[in-house]
This record gives sequence, structure tokens and C-alpha cells, in this order.
Amino acid sequence: MVTALILGTTLFGGAVAYIGWAAYAIFHGANAWPFAAGAVALYFAIPFVASTAWFTLAWIFRAPRRPALRIGLPASICMFWNEMRAIGRAGPRMALYRWLVSEPPPAPARAPVLLLHGVLCNAGVWVGLRRFLATQGIGPVYTLSYGPPLESVELFAEQAASKIDAILAATGARQVAIVGHSMGGLVARAYLRRYGGNRVRCLMTLGTPHHGSVHAWLFPGTCLQQLRPGNEWLGELNRDEGAQRPTRTVSLWSWHDSMIAPQTSSRLVGAHNIELTGIGHNALLGDRSAFARVAEELRRAAAESAAEPGAEPDDVRDAAD
Repeated sequence: MVTALILGTTLFGGAVAYIGWAAYAIFHGANAWPFAAGAVALYFAIPFVASTAWFTLAWIFRAPRRPALRIGLPASICMFWNEMRAIGRAGPRMALYRWLVSEPPPAPARAPVLLLHGVLCNAGVWVGLRRFLATQGIGPVYTLSYGPPLESVELFAEQAASKIDAILAATGARQVAIVGHSMGGLVARAYLRRYGGNRVRCLMTLGTPHHGSVHAWLFPGTCLQQLRPGNEWLGELNRDEGAQRPTRTVSLWSWHDSMIAPQTSSRLVGAHNIELTGIGHNALLGDRSAFARVAEELRRAAAESAAEPGAEPDDVRDAAD
């Protein structure tokens, strides 16, 4: 709610101020075209500056890459553009998330999905993936906007626990699948460490800094401190990294992530690691190939759960469908 309020106030207030200034100038004889062009330029200015800063830092502290992982100039320009687009879409979506992301009505379901967002975001970032999963017949899909925005990951894990309980009560399901972007993956892992995996069918993380990111040094806040490489909290979370995981875990990450550096921080021992190239951090939330991987893993997890001893016949039939 806090994130949406700040974004909404900033976007709406800025738009009103700009329109008022332009209207005054045009009324007094100014040409309207510069103001129209200026509005477009201002809209792209923040995504451009942010993408430039994130990619620069990510390149300086990048993980060593094999020559085959280099994508060349044209693909790099396309990647930069897609990251800009993702950031540009995220602002309005987060400001309007209460209208764009509705809660599924209570109804029996066997394979609910919970989406967990990253730092300084809310459920609005999941608009694209929710729509895609709906077209694939996967769901119902739930989201959670935790906060306050800069509090501890452990607090967010407690909020995730309450949400999971509510989802299972509303659907009658035995387990929920979790997809976490960026810090959301760490929120899910903190939940699993505290509560175990009995209520979680699978966990899929997207661009999650399992071992921290240098970008976290740029911002204040408890959760950002926990995302810094070498942080005590993160070290404790990874203390038994090689041990058997409480649930099937998949880490999908990009060698060209713009906000995880080094990028191999997203590689998690004991998980099924899926490596992508040419996709930035925020663009993972709008990339169709990433969406397809998420849908594939969710289907696999549902099928494996339905095939377990004790599963009802309808479970197996639904998973096959």
C-alpha cells in the first residue's frame, strides 16, 4: 500500500503539474509540439537513467562468462530496450495494483500459485505473468504485497505464511506453489526455513540474489542489508545450501541480469538451475520465454504432486489436463 501510494502520488502529481505548466504556456502562445515531445521524453527518462545505472554496475561486477554467452551489440541494445520497457510499465502497474490485480474468489482448487515480489515493489509487477498463467489454465494465482517496504525479510516471510494459510483455506488445497522474483525468492526460502515445506509444492525463483548483490549497497533498509554479499543473515540462510531442500526448488536466472551482480549469485546449490541470456532483471517479469519456463515448472510440480501416494484420482486427471 505504501509503495502504491508513493508511486501514485508521484505519477499523478507530476502529470498534473506538467499538464498545468504546458497548458499555461500554450495559452500564452507557445507551440504545443515541444510539450508533447517533452512528455514522451520525461516518461522514458527515469527508465533510461535507471537501466543505464543498473547495467553499468552489473557489468563492472559481472560474473566471468564463457565466450559463447556473449550476445553482441544488437542483442545488447534489444536487452536494454526491454529492460527500459519493463521499468516503464512497472510504475503505473504498481500504482494501480489494487485495480489490476484482484484476489481470486474462494473456490475449490488443487494447484494454487502464490507470487512474491521483490524490493520496493508490490503485486502490480505480476500483471503480465498472471495473465499468461491464466491463458495456460494454471491457477488460481494469488499475490501478496508485503511491507513496510524496507523491513526485514523475516517479517515478509511471516506475512507469506499467513497468506499461504489463507490460500489453502480458501481453496481446500494441500499445498501451494510459489514463484518469487528477486527478493521474493529469499522471502520464500526464509518461509521454508522457518515453517518447512509441507505446505509448499514447489518454489521457483526468478533472478533471486541467493548469495547477495552489490546493488544492495546502494539503498538503505533492513531487507537491503540482508541482500548484501557477506551479510550474516544471508550466510545463515545458505549455511546448509547443499543439504536436501524441503521442496523442489528451481532457480531461473540470466547471465545478463542488470540488478544481480555477480549474476552467478542466483545459482543455488541443490536446486534445478535454469540459465538464460540476454534478459535484464526487471524484464524477467515480461519475457515470454521466462513465462513459458515458469508455466512448465508449475505443470511439472502439479503432476508430480498428483502422482504422489494418497493423491485422489481427480488430482491425477487435473494435472494431466
